[in-house]
Amino acid sequence: MRRLPPLNALRVFEVAVRAGSYAAAGTELGLTHGAVSRQVAALEAWLGQPLFARVGRRMVATQAARVFAAEISLAFDRLTEAAEACGRPVAPRVLRVSAPTTFAMRWLIPRLEGFRVARPDTEVTVTTTTTLQEELRGGFDLAIRRGPEPWPQHRAVPFLPEFDTLVASSGLLARRPLEHPGDLDGHVLLGTQTRPGDWVAWLAAAGASRPEGAPTRIFDHFFVTLQAVEDGAGLGIAPFPVLDRAVADGRLAAPFPEITVERPGYFVLTPFDADKTPALTAFVDWLVAEGESSLTIPR
Repeated sequence: MRRLPPLNALRVFEVAVRAGSYAAAGTELGLTHGAVSRQVAALEAWLGQPLFARVGRRMVATQAARVFAAEISLAFDRLTEAAEACGRPVAPRVLRVSAPTTFAMRWLIPRLEGFRVARPDTEVTVTTTTTLQEELRGGFDLAIRRGPEPWPQHRAVPFLPEFDTLVASSGLLARRPLEHPGDLDGHVLLGTQTRPGDWVAWLAAAGASRPEGAPTRIFDHFFVTLQAVEDGAGLGIAPFPVLDRAVADGRLAAPFPEITVERPGYFVLTPFDADKTPALTAFVDWLVAEGESSLTIPR
């Protein structure tokens, strides 16, 4: 007969070590500080040794506790995998992802077939948001947002840096080539209401000036601006590697790929109270791997 420690205390203890404090663990688990403390105390009593030591006003995990917590986390992962394996084989695991519209259209969705091949038992559904500031109110298993932001209720994993550069349609550049960053005379400059500083930042990075009287067209959302650029309506400032496939496919051209403006990168956000299923973990790992493989602008 197995002599098991109290399982609920193990769960609370693993979160307390991972979150770094009793208070953070309480927030993740929906428990009070006192409830977390009592569960840890129960486990310490069962083990016969302390797991946390007071440092200032905080309780800090001992080295032995950190090793123990890592083993517990692996055991929980294996338990989850075993439960998944015992589930109905015909029932697909649905993973709900919330992402910004342009990012979803241009970077995420074109790559999802690769994840489907790797995880045929998982169905990924994508909902989009037109503003990165939209509140994270749930309704998803994980969200993709550009950061950094304070996301106290979510585990944030960075996976894709982002930078801007000048883009145009290949047809427009064939008719009116750009030899130098300052050769903007006669071109229409396309911009977006939600990205008001794009041209100012890129011109500063290029050491160029905005041509006097240059015609400008401003759209409300970036995916509209991007469509206008691809249609040859003018020049735009666009993010990479989000648009790397558009350049590789010839829909866009980046005449000065060495002139870039760094922007906040993308994070994948998982609610602390979400079930850490193998499908969710695999998707986060897949995003990180995909991000690492797409960090340059195709010429």
